[in-house]
Amino acid sequence: MFDFTAFDFDSTQWLVLCICAVLVGVSKTGVPGAGILNVPLLALLFPAKASTGLLLPMLAFADLFAVAYYRRHAKWPLIISLLPPALVGIAAGSVLIRHIDNNQLKPLIGFIVLSMLVLNYWRTSRAENTLHVPTHWSFAVTLGFLAGLTTQLANAAGPIMVIYLLAMRLDKHSFIGTGAWYFLILNWLKIPLFVWDGRITLQSVKTDLLMCPFIIVGVILGILILKKIPQKWFNLVVQLLALAAAIKLILTIFS
Repeated sequence: MFDFTAFDFDSTQWLVLCICAVLVGVSKTGVPGAGILNVPLLALLFPAKASTGLLLPMLAFADLFAVAYYRRHAKWPLIISLLPPALVGIAAGSVLIRHIDNNQLKPLIGFIVLSMLVLNYWRTSRAENTLHVPTHWSFAVTLGFLAGLTTQLANAAGPIMVIYLLAMRLDKHSFIGTGAWYFLILNWLKIPLFVWDGRITLQSVKTDLLMCPFIIVGVILGILILKKIPQKWFNLVVQLLALAAAIKLILTIFS
């Protein structure tokens, strides 16, 4: 049994960790985009790089549940097209993380996500018969690279993938299933790199193990929420959460 006194955290930090663990579960099985809120929350109370090391194992653990539940709904051609540029992005992020502060990166991520949301709104506001799903290879390459880069630097690729999957006009189960497999692969590949960077430590792993029950609660809540949300409202909720997260990240430039 873990000794809570061995962790140099105050009550506020523990409370935020528990909330973030629940949000991780919810975002993986019901409301994609909710998990991005964890990035600024944890960064407010923990050192920026340490906060990413706390978050990644929680994400990787929740990915297992998401894939187990939605494994049959994944669209593998989309995943395969995104993986190569994402791996290049992760490699670039591994180099940049040694030269850039996460606090400097967050506003940039926010501006990128906000720009994509504006473009997505313009596209979806057009008549259905004039709406075209992006098919050019550069679309997947660009967003795949940005997803890999931002996930390696700050675990903040959620909004980027939200925009990509919405652009593919997937139903809500395929949306979750495709994202679940994609992030399962990326997050488990990132863990050795985070250990190498010193962002994941023995103490952070022990902390994350304590968060497992809260992640499971979030996973169950996410499944229940997804069953209750119609497709139209599902898309709206996802976009609004991504917008809120983007604005939150942009505002960190003033902090």
